[in-house]
Amino acid sequence: MGYGPTSKMLVNLVSGCAQAKKVVPGSEMWTLDGDRTVRTTVVDVTAVKARTAVDVVTDHMTSTVSPDLLLSTPDGWAPAAEAAGKTVAWTHARKLCRERLTIKPGYEFGYFVGATCADGTVGKNYVSLVVNEERFAARYAAALTSCTGLPARLEAVTRPSGYLKRDLPGFRVRVVSSYLADALRHYVGGDAHHVRQSFPRVVLRDIDTFDGFLDGYIEGDGCRIKGWEGRQIVSSNVSFLAELAQIIGARFTPPRQGLRSQLCVSNRWAGRGTFVPEEHPLDPPESSWIKVHEVRPRPALGAKPFTFYGYHLAPHPTFLLNGHLVRGIR
Repeated sequence: MGYGPTSKMLVNLVSGCAQAKKVVPGSEMWTLDGDRTVRTTVVDVTAVKARTAVDVVTDHMTSTVSPDLLLSTPDGWAPAAEAAGKTVAWTHARKLCRERLTIKPGYEFGYFVGATCADGTVGKNYVSLVVNEERFAARYAAALTSCTGLPARLEAVTRPSGYLKRDLPGFRVRVVSSYLADALRHYVGGDAHHVRQSFPRVVLRDIDTFDGFLDGYIEGDGCRIKGWEGRQIVSSNVSFLAELAQIIGARFTPPRQGLRSQLCVSNRWAGRGTFVPEEHPLDPPESSWIKVHEVRPRPALGAKPFTFYGYHLAPHPTFLLNGHLVRGIR
C-alpha cells in the first residue's frame, strides 16, 4: 500500500517542516534524486486508519509509520516493518533550505580551491583565508566571488606571531556558506585539514582550472626559485605532493628526516604531456546512508486508531520524512 507516517510525524516541505496531517495538494516537498535534493509536488493526499504502526529507530530519529511504508535502501525499497539492520537513504534536514550555489569551473575556481588548500580554513558553515599580503587576499576574494557568486571582501585583522612574539597585521576573507564548506570538504576527501587533505581531483576538469589551482596553491605554500624557470612547493602533506607530482610529471622523493617536503614545478611542465583531464562533479553530495537500529511494533492504545497519510507526488514519487527518503503512493 505504501501509506506513510502518522499525523504528527514531520515531513520536509520546501517551505519548512510540517506535520504529515497538514500537507495538502499543491504542497512542494523535498526529495532525493540520486545524491541531490530536488523538489516534487503533492498531487493528492490519502488518509487511512489502522490499529498497528511501527517505530523505526535510526541514527537521527524515531519515526512512527505504517508497517508497509517503503524506505530506500542500497538494495531497493524495503517495507518499514522489515528495515531493522538495513541502511537507508538520508539527508540532513536542517540543510534543505540553505542556498545552493552555482559553482563555475575555470581558472578562478582552480585558484580559489588551490589557495584554500594551502592557506584557507574550512569551518562547519564558512570558508576563510587569513594572510599577510593584501594582494593575495584581494585576488582570493575576487576568485571566490567569480566562481561562486558570493560577495567577498577584505578585512584588516591582526594575528599573533609565535616567532616574533607579537601581533602582526594581516587581511582576512570570510564567507558564510555551509554549501561551499561541504563542497570543499568533498573535494579534498572529507577532511580539509592541510596535513590530512587529499588532492582535489576536481581541479583536473581542464588545463585552465588546473593552472589556476597551481597558482593559488603556490601563492600560499610556495615560492619562485631564483635562477630557474619554475616554482617550489613546501608542504607536510606528503601524499598530496606525491599525487600532484604524478600529474605534472615531476620527480618527488619525500625527505627521510624532517616534517616538510618540497616539490619543484617547472614552468614547462605542461609540455611533458602528463596532464589528463578528468570529469568530477562540482556540487557536493547531499545524501548519505544511515542505519536502522531497531523496528518496534506499536499497537494503538484505547479506541483511537492510528491515521496514516499517503501522498501521490509528481514528478518524483518519493519524499523526505525528516530527512529519510521514503516512497509515496504509486
